[in-house]
Amino acid sequence: MTGLRWQKSTYSEGGSAACVELALDRTGTLHLRESVTPATVTTLAPTALAALIDSIKSEVSRG
Repeated sequence: MTGLRWQKSTYSEGGSAACVELALDRTGTLHLRESVTPATVTTLAPTALAALIDSIKSEVSRG
C-alpha cells in the first residue's frame, strides 16, 4: 500500500521492530499491518476495527 501514512501503536515495544501499524486512507478505510511483514495488510471498516478491539478487550478481561 503506497501513499499511506502508517502510525505505530502506542502499545508497541520501544525500539522493537515488531509492532502493529495503522493507516487511514482518503475514503475512511483502515489498513492494519505488522511491521515485520509490511506487505501483508488487512483492510477493514472503522466499525469492524472497533468490534475487533472490543472483542479482544473482552477476552483479556475474562483472563
